[in-house]
Amino acid sequence: MSELALLPDAEVARAAGYARQALAPATLAAYTADWADFSAWCQSRGVSALPAAPTAVAAYLAALAITHAGATLRRRLAAIGRAHRMAGHPWSGSHPALRDTLAGIARQHGTPQRRAAAIGTAEIRKLVATCRDGLTGTRDRALLLLGFAAALRRSELVAVEREHLTFTPEGLRLLIPRAKADQEGRGTELGLPRGRKAETCPVRAMEAWLQASACRYGPVFRKIDRWGSVETAALHPYALPRILARRLALAGIKPAGLERLSLHGLRAGFITEAYKAGARDETIMEHSRHKDIRTMRGYVRRAKLVDESPAGLVGL
Repeated sequence: MSELALLPDAEVARAAGYARQALAPATLAAYTADWADFSAWCQSRGVSALPAAPTAVAAYLAALAITHAGATLRRRLAAIGRAHRMAGHPWSGSHPALRDTLAGIARQHGTPQRRAAAIGTAEIRKLVATCRDGLTGTRDRALLLLGFAAALRRSELVAVEREHLTFTPEGLRLLIPRAKADQEGRGTELGLPRGRKAETCPVRAMEAWLQASACRYGPVFRKIDRWGSVETAALHPYALPRILARRLALAGIKPAGLERLSLHGLRAGFITEAYKAGARDETIMEHSRHKDIRTMRGYVRRAKLVDESPAGLVGL
């Protein structure tokens, strides 16, 4: 009899529950869907999904090569690997059959990644100028300005609660209990000073929304129903792209080239504007909660791509 069989089922189940919490809910949901797709593919072809032969996994990736992006294929591979490790099967994501298949797919079908366009201060001014439609506009103004000024991720924005906000004469302090790079929940606090212009001040926008919505506790950003009543539940993360898309359309803002406009553009825009204003790397990273300077510098590099190009020094 194995040692595991001697443990009470409730204790094993409790440990399994905590293990599932190791991944963010969105990541866990994506991995679950990825594994279900791979399992169905294996079943339809009469091959084992667990454990799976590296050649079978490579054939699965090849089957998706034309229809799926490289990032999606890498995530599928990560999901398959996790399933094997969780089940105690040996796994090597760097197996030549897998490594070479992904490299070949990238060489033949790879396309430039569509990056999120930076939504900077100029765009923010245009967006908040559209927020004049009563209660909805008051909410959207606060949402956009806080998301930009605090460089918040979508999940962080919908998770803001009244208890996380502390207003002072100088501005406000925002507590982020848990973030993408803080899965242990240590929390971090950001400071936002009052803006120079009333119409784009995130602190005044938050004060106006809290007063208009009569929010005293719980989620700050909530749905407004068709009768103009503010609901008690927080906005769903998937509601934010629709809100942004509506404001972008009203403001007449469109992406350039291969770029795409998304909520991540608020975060990218803040980093870009802070860099242009002379903020130091460590100051930006502390505010944006980046752990890897290479990731943060990716935004900085795009910000100075034209302004600091050596092509401007050759007398053209």
